[in-house]
Amino acid sequence: MAKFNLKLREHRHERPDYGSEFDIRVAAFAVERPVVTEEGAPGFVREPRLELFLLAVSNMVGEDTFYEAAADRDARFRELVAGVAVADPEWFARFVPWLRTGAMLRSASVVAALEGARAQVAAGIPGSRAVVDSALQRADEPGEALAYWLGRYGRSLPKPVKRGIADAAVRLYHERSLLKYDTDGRAVRFGDVIELTHPVARDERQGRLFRHALDRRHRAGAAAPAALPTLAARAELMAVPVHRRAAIDDPAVLRAAGMTWEALAGWRQSTMDATAWESAIPSMGYFALLRNLRNFDEAGVSDTAAAAVAARLSDPAEVAASRVLPMRFLSAYNAVPDSRWSGVLERALQHALPNVPALAGRLLVLIDTSSSMDSPFSRDGSLRCWDAAAVFGIALAARAQEATIVSFSTESRWFPEVAGEPVLAAVRRFKRDGYFFAGGTCTAQAVREHYRGHDRVVILTDEQAHVHGAWSVVATVPQRVPVYTWNLAGYRVGHAPAGPFRHTFGGLSDGAFAMIPLVEAGEGGGWPF
Repeated sequence: MAKFNLKLREHRHERPDYGSEFDIRVAAFAVERPVVTEEGAPGFVREPRLELFLLAVSNMVGEDTFYEAAADRDARFRELVAGVAVADPEWFARFVPWLRTGAMLRSASVVAALEGARAQVAAGIPGSRAVVDSALQRADEPGEALAYWLGRYGRSLPKPVKRGIADAAVRLYHERSLLKYDTDGRAVRFGDVIELTHPVARDERQGRLFRHALDRRHRAGAAAPAALPTLAARAELMAVPVHRRAAIDDPAVLRAAGMTWEALAGWRQSTMDATAWESAIPSMGYFALLRNLRNFDEAGVSDTAAAAVAARLSDPAEVAASRVLPMRFLSAYNAVPDSRWSGVLERALQHALPNVPALAGRLLVLIDTSSSMDSPFSRDGSLRCWDAAAVFGIALAARAQEATIVSFSTESRWFPEVAGEPVLAAVRRFKRDGYFFAGGTCTAQAVREHYRGHDRVVILTDEQAHVHGAWSVVATVPQRVPVYTWNLAGYRVGHAPAGPFRHTFGGLSDGAFAMIPLVEAGEGGGWPF
């Protein structure tokens, strides 16, 4: 979904302040200061790289959170990026590509790359061209990046920014991507990117594509050259009268014209019926299938088509290749509860569990279900932070040798595991049986009540601990017992200091829990890149 490249969108033009000095330290430890969380408990300010990491992996650019307005949050992000990019450019050059391809965050990585490049250019630090290129991994993202820059800083493009965007355009622009992403709804089109950044085509075919992108940008209805076969096939389909289009349902014909399911719906100019969906399903990607299950049911797709979808969704190889996060299966289930897809989604989520480490010993998992955890976790609002915390916490417990799961808010409650129960079924039981409390965030109290000599403690929270009973939330846990906090919201102030055996991470990517054995093996210095 486009975040910056939209017509008629208003852009704020405030400039980031580069005057702040940042204390970049070798270890990613928090700096203890007399500060408090949003709920008044003692808090801890983190060193800038760790604060940036946590904010980036949990930040949906331009969106409000429970405690922090979007504008304030985005300004803090830009300031952190500018400081860290200059103070530790080697770390920053590893961080941005990981943010895009490891954490799978598009908007945050685009903003980080561009704001970091701006700061590095001003400081005379080389290397930002490659960083900008690394942040752009889908064909609409060069336009997104250019739209963001034009909206904030105007048409004066520093060379590293211009060349980084051009490099990405050469990698990503082809016939199918032009058909999918070069639409009238974008303020910055493929032709604009080509005009402003001057990419050098890798061969004659791409050169023809670049010329056609310029033609269609400046001449409405510009004809596609015959030398670009996918565009020519699409043109043939567009010439078919509307009343005859519903009869064209051969998947091979549609595929040759680069017809995605989204394009098919618009081309038909009618509701996607069962026949239309069945013609689109063979060419749909894994995530597209997952998000359209309710549409398939409403259209009445045949049992044969549904079986084909189910086979793909529950195929272990497809699950692994898709890198779909566990909470996406919960989101899909929420859209089609108690349907023919329930068992399929349960199996798919179980196939995703190998990404979760099998931890030896006794594990305490604390899931924050306070009111602030009702903030959106997914962009469409279908998943809340506490949904994500529940599915990851229960998945981690399912893979552990022995685990205790606790839901906590103002009060806390032990969640009993059921042997052999699928993770998705356990999450449904967690919600059905009243484990979402929606009170305050009494983290320290929950730790005191439930820690019983466990070998590890994992806390899934937004860290905004409540003032009642306030002291360090890990005071009850012996110093040499690891405590891992996953911050799902990226607020500035944390609930505990970082340091040996005390680790704070942000977001919930498919590799998030791999951080536990990574840290315990002493590898990677605590960063996942």
